[in-house]
Amino acid sequence: MSRKQTWEQDHTLTPEKLSLARHVLAEVRRGKPVMDALRRHPLPRGGYLGKFALVAAYNEMVASGELGEDARLLARIRMKPVRTLSGVTTVTVLTKPYPCPGKCIFCPTDVRMPKSYLPDEPGAMRGLEHNFDPYMQVRSRIEALEAVGHPTDKIELLILGGTWSSYRRDYQEWFVKRCLDALNVHQAGLQSFLTLESRRQESSDSGELTEAQAVNETAPHRNVGLVIETRPDEITPDELAWLRYLGVTKVQMGAQSLDDRILEMNKRGHDVAATRRATALLRAAGFKIVLHWMPNLHGATPDSDREDFARLWEGFCPDEIKIYPNQLLANAELYEYWQRGEFTPYTTQELIELIADIKPAIPRYCRVNRVIRDIPSTNVVEGNRRTSLRQDVHEELRRRGTRCQCVRCREVRGKPVSPDTLRLDDLTYAADSAEEHFISFVTPDDKIAGFIRLSLPAADSPQTGLSDLDGAALIREVHVYGQSLSVGEEKEGAAQHSGLGTRLIEEAEKVARKAGFGRLAVISAIGTRQYYLERGFERGERYLVEPL
Repeated sequence: MSRKQTWEQDHTLTPEKLSLARHVLAEVRRGKPVMDALRRHPLPRGGYLGKFALVAAYNEMVASGELGEDARLLARIRMKPVRTLSGVTTVTVLTKPYPCPGKCIFCPTDVRMPKSYLPDEPGAMRGLEHNFDPYMQVRSRIEALEAVGHPTDKIELLILGGTWSSYRRDYQEWFVKRCLDALNVHQAGLQSFLTLESRRQESSDSGELTEAQAVNETAPHRNVGLVIETRPDEITPDELAWLRYLGVTKVQMGAQSLDDRILEMNKRGHDVAATRRATALLRAAGFKIVLHWMPNLHGATPDSDREDFARLWEGFCPDEIKIYPNQLLANAELYEYWQRGEFTPYTTQELIELIADIKPAIPRYCRVNRVIRDIPSTNVVEGNRRTSLRQDVHEELRRRGTRCQCVRCREVRGKPVSPDTLRLDDLTYAADSAEEHFISFVTPDDKIAGFIRLSLPAADSPQTGLSDLDGAALIREVHVYGQSLSVGEEKEGAAQHSGLGTRLIEEAEKVARKAGFGRLAVISAIGTRQYYLERGFERGERYLVEPL
């Protein structure tokens, strides 16, 4: 039996497990390595305790007064701390199956799932398990995160599932409202709350979004980012206003390719001009922009993909990207092309070499969120089946003696930060209809401790119809890195609580004022409104604004 298989998988807590966990904690508190302590206290029927039991025992001891809160101890026993090292905790929810306006030949179809998703993808499985109920998806995920020691007071909601903009707007409003309801629940008395909720489900599903948003400003789980995914041809000024009403701060779009010939061959249903218009409109409205890019589409080659990737930085300039290599799936139309010999998937090695070629050229203002879809290998007919492609690419980069300089590769994460040693860097670049400033605090070893995205609209910036933005420079994102901490909690050397956010805002004010702007607007998430209000901003209709 492998070591991985010997760890406790059943998360049921028993008095026996809690007692054992207490003994392990006692050794860890005396300085014993966590894994060594776990192995010294095996389960009676074989195997070892999972870390969830240590976290449960820690919480019980703190609640009873046997143990004072110990952030260092909790950090040592927490499972997968990398999940919250970027400063926030992400919770993914899936919308119900619904027709998509796209007819893309590479997209899988499963009647049980929203378009492009498969029922055995990890995040999608949770959606299916809870019948796509937004409330239960959020609650179950929060409880699972808390069970393994992750802070959950700062939540980024990632709403996935086909094309968000194609869903009925009453469904969208209900879906977001129910997500917020789940965030607004205090953990204490949860069961009684769930019973009450089941009785008032029908009445609470009606239009009370603004009330739920107001509650969330000071809720136990604050929404610090709301992300949806849609298509470039769905972005209009009217859609921008609607997204802001919902509280959306970040938009993911499937660009897939920046070659009209490739888009047409794959029946994408929009052209490159639509992607350009959409990114310019989103930028003008202050949204953070995530573009999906797909190598190995029908008609592409590794060489044409290298040329195509370079076009991303010619005016589009996304803040984040997801690299999703096309994967051949039996329930996609592309499968028929493959059967006829018209399509050939890249090999794993071809993909590794392609991505290793392009990754070092990614600008320092962009974050690479993914380099592969998390599709189980059993669904892939031919071609790459490795979901660890990111690690493979980084190993190839190390072999070549080069590295990627994207935001994700340079995040300070859990390392201690000394504010006195940080360097302020203002990376200025031109995007379509805007001058962008990526202002960051950088450590001596070139790691990012925090950054702000400031957009200065040009004279030809598209009209959004949003009055809050008239004559305003735009703060599109403020992010300070380090292990996500509870609101008000401090940690020695943690970037999140050393005033970097305030200093970044002050620097943005200087840059905007020098450029001649009389106002500064910020696309605040619901749960960060109080943060900006405390720093001199005022409530507008859809944004927080500050006169300069």
